[in-house]
Amino acid sequence: MLILTSNGLSTHEMREKLKPIFNGLTKAVIITTASVGYKEKDWHIERLTNELQSFGFSVDYFDFDTQNPELLLDYDVVEINGGNPFYLLMSMKNANCHSIMSELSKSKIIIGVSAGSIVLQKNINLIAQYSPELNENIDLTDFSGLALTNVEIIPHYSRFLSRFEQFEERAKEYEKQNHLEVIRLNDGQGIVIDDSGLKLI
Repeated sequence: MLILTSNGLSTHEMREKLKPIFNGLTKAVIITTASVGYKEKDWHIERLTNELQSFGFSVDYFDFDTQNPELLLDYDVVEINGGNPFYLLMSMKNANCHSIMSELSKSKIIIGVSAGSIVLQKNINLIAQYSPELNENIDLTDFSGLALTNVEIIPHYSRFLSRFEQFEERAKEYEKQNHLEVIRLNDGQGIVIDDSGLKLI
């Protein structure tokens, strides 16, 4: 199962809707890789940890830069923190984690947070249009993602509308050129993707 979110399980309403999904599960891990230079010290980590602990999970931390992806198989829930999507994708590819992430998406629960959601998609081409500067000093040339879902999202939608020039117009043009629909997610929103389909929460 995949849960693609804008900024994590950040609202009481969202957490209440997810309670049945998490019932009986005990172990969670937060992947900190995308927060370049901060990792576990990223200011979002405390909140994400508290959110997971509210379900009764014990919470550990993981970094693709320094740890073996096979360790992730020990957890019921794997949450991927946001940050730099280019760096995160590069690190995940360097760790050769695709088969393990694919297995996790089928047998466990993966939660994406912002960039952590984007890298699970077929590619990160849309975010590359908006924020190419994030790829400076990383120089990622292959923007193909893990392709664990055909769904594409834009996180932080209402915030990004005022941050980027012609944000919505560029999103619509991307949809037209690629013959797809990009789901706009505001903070506090997410999408559950499983065998039964897609559900907005």
